[in-house]
Parts: sequence; C-alpha cells; structure tokens
Amino acid sequence: MQLSFSFIIPVYNRPNEIEELLQSFAKLEDTTEFEIVIVEDGSTDSSELVVKNYASQLNIAYYFKENSGPGDSRNFGMQKAKGNYFIILDSDCILPNQYLKEVKKTLNSNYVDCFGGPDAAHASFSNLQKAINFSMTSFITTGGIRGNKNSVDKFQPRSFNMGLSKKAFEATQGFGRIHPGEDPDLSIRLWNLGFETAFFQTAYVYHKRRISWSKFYTQVNKFGMVRPILNKWHPETKKITYWFPSVFVFGVMLSVLLTFINVLLPLYLILGYYILAFIIALFQTKNIVVTFQSLIAITIQFFGYGIGFFKSTFFIGILNRNPEQQFPKLFFKSK
Repeated sequence: MQLSFSFIIPVYNRPNEIEELLQSFAKLEDTTEFEIVIVEDGSTDSSELVVKNYASQLNIAYYFKENSGPGDSRNFGMQKAKGNYFIILDSDCILPNQYLKEVKKTLNSNYVDCFGGPDAAHASFSNLQKAINFSMTSFITTGGIRGNKNSVDKFQPRSFNMGLSKKAFEATQGFGRIHPGEDPDLSIRLWNLGFETAFFQTAYVYHKRRISWSKFYTQVNKFGMVRPILNKWHPETKKITYWFPSVFVFGVMLSVLLTFINVLLPLYLILGYYILAFIIALFQTKNIVVTFQSLIAITIQFFGYGIGFFKSTFFIGILNRNPEQQFPKLFFKSK
C-alpha cells in the first residue's frame, strides 16, 4: 500500500504553539508530500492567522469547529483528511528534522495500523519542563508505558505522537468522549478488533508541556481517576501495577506514622527509592536543578495519580457508580 500522510492537530487557544510546530514542519528532512490538518476546537484565541502565514510553505487545511474536546476534534480532522495514514500530534509538540523519515522507515519495515512514539525534552525547554518530562517517561516512575521499548505493559500509543491508519480509524470510529483516557481506550478497542499497536522508538517528538506544578497535579490526578473507568469498560486490561502509585501514597503516610513508634525501615526504603531516582535523573539530565525538580515531579505524579486512582476505584469499582455521572468533568458532551 502506498502511504499518504495527513497530520492531525487539534488546537485550543494556543497560536504560539502552532507557530513553533509549523516551524518544525518546514524543517523536515523528508521530501515526501504530506498534509497538515489543523482543527481549531472552539478557541477564542485563534490560530488562523498563524496558519495563513505558512500556507505558501506547507500543505495546510484549517478548520474551526465548536468546542467538543481533543478526541472529537481529532476524529473531525481524520474525517476531513485526504491521506490514508494519520499522524496525530498535540499542539505543544515540536518535530525533530528526521521525524517523518523515521516514521516512513519503520512503517516500511514493520507496518502496523497504529503506532506511538516517545516524547523527549528539547535543550531549550525550561528546567520545570525537563523535570516533568523525566517523571512522565522514566522507567522508574511509569514503567515506561509512555514510551519505552522496555515497557512493563503492552504499549498503548498516546495521542501527542500517534499514527493511525484510515482503515483502523473507520473500524473503531476513533476516539471516545472521555478525556483524558481516550488514548488507551482506543488502543484497547483496536486490539479487540485484531489490530496491532507498536512503539516506534526513533519517531520521537519534543513535548513542551506548558504546565505549572498545580496543573501537573491536576493532569495526573485525572489520569488516576480515568484508569478505574477503563478497567470497568475493559476488565481484561486490569493490572496490579496500576495500584502502585496508591500503594506508594499509603506507604509514605504509614512510614511517617511508624516513625513515632521508632519503626524506621519503611521510611528508609522510601528514601532509598528517592536516592535511586536522584541518581538516575542526574545521569539522564546532567543538571542538578532539574534533578531536584524531578524528585518534586515524581512526588506530585505519585500522589496525584494515586489519590485519583483510589478515589475513582472507590466510587466506580466498589460503589458501582456511573462514571459519567460521578465524574462529569472527565467527559465531553456529545454534539
């Protein structure tokens, strides 16, 4: 099959991000023709003028629609796209020059109907962005499920850097209304239909993640709340590893309480984990400030995810509440 690529990019009030991303498109080394489909998801701060500035350099289709969330906007873009293989990106990503070349090479040698690539921190990123990138991608924190060939779990592509064939999109009807969580939900439905997913290690993007500590907590807390909902929808995917952040949270609280009766071993074990994380972060980032901030990011990630997971497990798994009624902010309304 001759592949024709359409990049699908939803955007919401981020014209500056789109400009950076389009700049990176203009620098791609591969000469293969491709289409860029930008879907403005009800923004009040439009990217249209930015897109027009690149219209002479790049093949761009721009659409404005009512706000309905990133999943629905990706579906909208794929419905409008002319290619037969879609590459979905977040607006806060930047492409390295060889990105498309690596995607084509890997698809030609190992074709799959859905792939995911890793995210990395560009040298220009802030220390906070680099610290959060370490926390979100390190094997010692997530087990590599967000982009690691040594992942402890079957790889579930994430939509900040995901490839999806037109055939797979039409078979699944794309992303659902839950957000976050629409990525693993789609992966699981693809598996159930017999499609394969794969990790393309060399097809990485620079993922900027313009967030503060508080926004990072909100993000990972939602990740935690979503997982029990996915477990309910797809019980065959339940894994004990999803409990690890919650166990960590309770372990930290218990270890502190035990110090009052002079039981120190649990606290030493937790300190040992942080020392190991410090060493790995320092080795990878080679920046002492980023290393210390990585420890903060790890703590926020574990507590945010762990608390969200436990809360959602209680309401969804034990009390058997309706997910959308219990957590309406995790779902976009149907249009």
